[in-house]
Amino acid sequence: MTPAPPQRTDKADDPTPAYRATPLRRAWAFVRNTWRGLTSMRTALILLFLLAVAALPGALLPQRSVNERNVNGYLAEHGWWGSLLDSLQMFDVYSSVWFSAIYLLLMVSIIGCLVPRTSDYVRSMRSKPVLTPRNLRRLPHHERAETSDDVDAVMAAARKRLRGWRLTEREEAGGARSISAERGYLRETGNLLFHFGMLGVIISFAGGALYSYEGQVVVLADGTEFCNSGIYNYDSFEPGLQVDGTQLNPFCVRVNDFDARYRNGQPVAYESDIDYQSGEDLTTGTWRSHHLEVNEPLRTAGDRLYLLNHGYAPTFTVTFPDGQSRTQTIQWRPVDQQTYLSEGATKFEEPGITDPAERRERQLAVTGLFAPTPSMHGSILSSAGPQLNNPTVAVDIMRGDLGVDSGRGQSIFEIDQSMVEAGRLERVARENLEVGQSLTLEDGTTVHFDGVERFVALQVSHDPLQNWVLASAVVMFAGLGASLFIKRRRLWVRATPAGGDGQPAGAADDTAADDTAADDTAADDTVAGDGAADNTAAGDTASGDTAAGDTAAGDNGPSERRTVVEVGGLARTDQAGYGEEFTRIAADLLGRK
Repeated sequence: MTPAPPQRTDKADDPTPAYRATPLRRAWAFVRNTWRGLTSMRTALILLFLLAVAALPGALLPQRSVNERNVNGYLAEHGWWGSLLDSLQMFDVYSSVWFSAIYLLLMVSIIGCLVPRTSDYVRSMRSKPVLTPRNLRRLPHHERAETSDDVDAVMAAARKRLRGWRLTEREEAGGARSISAERGYLRETGNLLFHFGMLGVIISFAGGALYSYEGQVVVLADGTEFCNSGIYNYDSFEPGLQVDGTQLNPFCVRVNDFDARYRNGQPVAYESDIDYQSGEDLTTGTWRSHHLEVNEPLRTAGDRLYLLNHGYAPTFTVTFPDGQSRTQTIQWRPVDQQTYLSEGATKFEEPGITDPAERRERQLAVTGLFAPTPSMHGSILSSAGPQLNNPTVAVDIMRGDLGVDSGRGQSIFEIDQSMVEAGRLERVARENLEVGQSLTLEDGTTVHFDGVERFVALQVSHDPLQNWVLASAVVMFAGLGASLFIKRRRLWVRATPAGGDGQPAGAADDTAADDTAADDTAADDTVAGDGAADNTAAGDTASGDTAAGDTAAGDNGPSERRTVVEVGGLARTDQAGYGEEFTRIAADLLGRK
């Protein structure tokens, strides 16, 4: 038995697929799909929402970059919960890995979304409006009328009326002509500007985090100078990631005085007269005057100098038993922003002692409360207001080892309580003192309350991309306004000679046939009523003309209608209002009142 010959298998029936999913192709498909998902507008909106949610812990929890003392207090108070939050970088939100990742993904998503949209927008701007549809009656907005003007006159009137629209004109069959008009391209322009502005804000903030810095310093308002020459001149300093503090913009400030005005115990204005020098003034020694107020910063050397707050610095003179004296004026920290009741610690070392152990045992600190306007509650000093009215201090004189040689940082506003607990620092006197009063210790040392000076809290801010943030925000809101209030719409005008062959399909019956038939019918009825058969046989010219198919019997002369005009409109957006605009334009083009 002869075996059957092998049958040919058609390529379409071949079970072996032509495309084989190799590992490389699967990896490429995964990368491609991931990129498409990342660069979609939906993903960008989700990331923007996640960024807002991720910023919430920075507003609800203390941050190390703002106040490390509050962070340490939170950790000590909340135990394991605080340690867990710290491990999740909740106290360093804006520099955390997860916040930076969301920020970076959002920036990549917006860029990947804008590039193809911008390319499509450029192509659409270079293209002409779409050609006139064959049947304008199917459009949402449609008007039709006849006119005695010819096609050229209708087209000229349409071009004049549609000035400012993007136009394209087309010749059609049978002598018909049409105009395609489109308006509202700035809507998509505004949409793109909004997203580019948002991207600019994101990039500007990121750049500001790299190259900006901010520092706070307290300066006595008695002619004391401050120079922006290094981070060690500040009480607190927050550098950007690329700022090491060695190349700050140089300028100097001299605070001459400070004035605070109050009304009903509430501050009305904080003002300070200062002198400053920057640029060439630093080499020539020239000082320029400036009146500094809250929210009205001094802008110089690319930095901004703000007046934040003020406070009081008591002046004490300590006279030791050997007759030597030391005077210090140190700011005390307000503990009540309404009355400016303040606390602090002014520290002294007795001169002439060379032995380190003895020197540590004889250090002195004047601690306590300062009241600008004293108010006594029994034996407890308080303050009735922020104005200087018979200022008084309630002081504790502490003697012993202040711990300033321990190598640990120490606040200027308080003493080291661990030294008190260890018994190495003891209170040797307590007294309420007014200006000019003093107290004497058991060894003959006197502490004199000389008076009080004002100090101002200044902030120096440097952000080289601040103007870019402002410009990006302006662009963003301008684009948002354009995308919300500009309507995208299209309009078409077609002029067709009445009875011409160039009328659109489906419109001939409506435009010419129906009207002509109606006129012919009227003509036939009139002729029949007058005995038209005899007149026609006699060769009557008028009847012959009617029979020949005139548009309307007796309708020749100046009012003869020769052109059919159609106007169609389409709104590219869902925004209401185009119906009224279309009605006005159609009325102008069709000659209606």
